[in-house]
Amino acid sequence: MDKLTPIFELRDMLRQLERDVGLDDLSRTERDVLLAAHSLTARVGDAISTEQMRNHALLEPVAQATLYRAIRTLLGHGLLERAGQSKARNYVVRSDLVGKDLQQS
Repeated sequence: MDKLTPIFELRDMLRQLERDVGLDDLSRTERDVLLAAHSLTARVGDAISTEQMRNHALLEPVAQATLYRAIRTLLGHGLLERAGQSKARNYVVRSDLVGKDLQQS
């Protein structure tokens, strides 16, 4: 077996999983931001900061403006929400909404 076949098979499997849970409507960056944010939380409802997301290995190649644009899109879809009433950029991942119809901002 050549070296590319297993990589292709994994990517194809991942695409299918993303489609199955309704993440295929998001851009690659939006999916990466959502997954990075989720991985930074220990429990459902934990707040994470933009800075924590920016420092995540999955988001290293993402430009700051692109990160903020993806966060705005995820907020519009309801997959992220602002944490509390503070003006600080802290967010809660709404993983309970993954797989449901995305809200339109």
